[in-house]
Amino acid sequence: MIVDGKNIANTLLERLAELPKPNKFCAAVLVGNDAASVSFLKQKENTAKKIGVDFKIYQFPEEIKDDELRSEVEKIAADETCGGVIIQLPLPSHLNRNYILNAVPLKKDVDVLGEHALGAFYTEQSKTLPPAVGVVELICETQKYDLSSSRVAVVGLGLLVGRPIANWIMRKAKETILLRSTSDLALLKNADLVITGVGKAGLIKPEMLKAGAAVIDFGYDSMRGDFDSTGLASDNQHISFYTQTPGGTGPILVAKLFENFYRLNVS
Repeated sequence: MIVDGKNIANTLLERLAELPKPNKFCAAVLVGNDAASVSFLKQKENTAKKIGVDFKIYQFPEEIKDDELRSEVEKIAADETCGGVIIQLPLPSHLNRNYILNAVPLKKDVDVLGEHALGAFYTEQSKTLPPAVGVVELICETQKYDLSSSRVAVVGLGLLVGRPIANWIMRKAKETILLRSTSDLALLKNADLVITGVGKAGLIKPEMLKAGAAVIDFGYDSMRGDFDSTGLASDNQHISFYTQTPGGTGPILVAKLFENFYRLNVS
């Protein structure tokens, strides 16, 4: 019933380790010292070490201005030995997120966040999938879950998770229900699969779901996910599968990021 994200991620990383290793480095841009961002980058750095990818972190002061940061990102991306650039989000509020993300060229956008990479994804011409989309696809594959006959609810429509997943799911599922955290979550009773990425701990309770539903949870709030699984033991209804936080979608997300790095750099 519980999806083992660490095991799925390790299997993917083992496959990547068998491929010819890219002879380029993966760059990560960090602005400021946000504890969560530093922690997430450490996970990416550790994963890179595991598969032998050269991973370089470029840290800039929180007070850096838009033009200066964009210039630095362009300089990093212009290095011929750089094979991918990650902009660690969120950026400080005074910075123009899209202006910075668009400094990453298509062929080095492993996060699929710049307008050129997103345009290729939305028109189904991309070599890579946004990592969150890749996570959903892989979990469905490992669980042998048929999207084509399912009603899927996507809760939260943010840049990193909900928006790209919703676009992809609408091409795959029988029916798609798009919800925000402020929407009427009673509609979840109609969903066979719930994909959530709001970042509000315990937002979704087991009793809010139909019997036999599945949950893929990207939410992260104080080490907890959007889905509150604590009531499952005493709840009579059956959940077909769900991801836990931590240890669910997170490790797969990082592995998918490096799969994109390989796809962009290994022919």
